[in-house]
Amino acid sequence: MVTIKDISKECGVSPATVSKALNGYAEISPETVELVKRTASKLNYMPNAAARLLKTNKSNNIGVLFVDDTMSGLTHEFFSHILNSVKEEAEARGYDITFISNNISGQKMSFLQHCRYRNVDGVVIASVDFQNPEVLELVKSEVPVVTIDYSFDNLSSVVSDNQEGAYRLASYMAEQGHRKIAYIHGERTLVTQKRIRGFNKAMEEYGIVTPPEYMVEARYHDAASVRKATAALLDLEQPPTAIMFPDDYSFIGGQTEILERGLSIPNDISACGYDGINLSKIINPHLTTWHQDADKIGKESVRKLVESIEGTSVAEQIMVSGKFLSGNSVSKQIID
Repeated sequence: MVTIKDISKECGVSPATVSKALNGYAEISPETVELVKRTASKLNYMPNAAARLLKTNKSNNIGVLFVDDTMSGLTHEFFSHILNSVKEEAEARGYDITFISNNISGQKMSFLQHCRYRNVDGVVIASVDFQNPEVLELVKSEVPVVTIDYSFDNLSSVVSDNQEGAYRLASYMAEQGHRKIAYIHGERTLVTQKRIRGFNKAMEEYGIVTPPEYMVEARYHDAASVRKATAALLDLEQPPTAIMFPDDYSFIGGQTEILERGLSIPNDISACGYDGINLSKIINPHLTTWHQDADKIGKESVRKLVESIEGTSVAEQIMVSGKFLSGNSVSKQIID
């Protein structure tokens, strides 16, 4: 393993000079800094993480807390894009990634204990129960935290504009002449509340009264529960002509139920999803949906976290806009 002494011998300068050159001390001349860095690169020198931690009290390690109740893990297409963006941005800024859990080698520990055990400099939190006592313990601790799609007082967060997304989708269905619009939404979270608010805003603007039975709860990213919810809507005496689904993936459950009843999309039932994942572009029909900018969400969360770690951050909520994607899953409806 290449050491600072090896670099100093190669460059003909002292180990102290090499250390200062690598750590940006102003007293070292630009020529020497260039020589040391060029030599370090040639010798494939990598700083010792343990020594760096002792010297700077920084591990250059970011924790990611991600708990997916649907058990799809890193195959969850929307969150996998966010997590990949987090990884790429962290690495670009010189940080490694550690996934935080509460079970290490069969030993139970809290999320905060795991963060301290791994000496993470900060944590990005996404897709968790934010009222979980262990999550709240971490949020209230000394560890810098940035949350995704949930906001705490005095902490930075990065949130997708969920109200706008649901509003635009519901408005589009109304613009196409639909007046019997149902909404299968996800479980009651802050994200769901914002989407329901957007849906209701659109219905109010178009003068549409939504029967209570048209608002059905299922689970995000769960095709089975969404299929069951779709069946309940189609069994109504006055079934909807259009259905908003909680996300693109779970739409598959609704589509299966619709097709098995001998109905078609969009001729008999119009449909739209949410997230704008690649799946929405390859299924038939192409799904009308709302694209969430997962890449920007991930990058912004790391940017704010690094600022917090370095003490230059001001707590703020960053709203990330999405984009309407028109497919061919919504037909025009003649208004009676």
